[in-house]
Amino acid sequence: MDKVVKNRFDEYPENARVRLEELRSLILKVSSDLDLGKVEESLKWGEPSYNVAAGSPVRIDWKLKSPNNYYVFFNCQTKLVDTFRELHGDVLKFQGNRAIVLSLSEPLPASELKHCLELALTYQQRKKLPLLGA
Repeated sequence: MDKVVKNRFDEYPENARVRLEELRSLILKVSSDLDLGKVEESLKWGEPSYNVAAGSPVRIDWKLKSPNNYYVFFNCQTKLVDTFRELHGDVLKFQGNRAIVLSLSEPLPASELKHCLELALTYQQRKKLPLLGA
């Protein structure tokens, strides 16, 4: 893990840090499973960010102003969140066209989230397909 990113993870409250580390592991696993190459891990706007050559950046964070939630952020100029809402709106919660909102007190909706991450990390080859080819 990048030292700057590790320092950021160390700043989160324990309950949020554990969930964000779970998200980080899922992002890295999806990228590895799909053989997407090197994952660039950095901080963007103070949030851990993950990017691969064929994808759209994915950021994760917890905010003090909503301490019971944590977030997976996507580029709001893409159709990613609108597509996720269409596919998984019965399970996932969203913030506008930029984020999936997760609750610290509920289990990670792993299968739906994994599908969303697959679409985001392969976005460049899917962006012209209806429902991103899902």
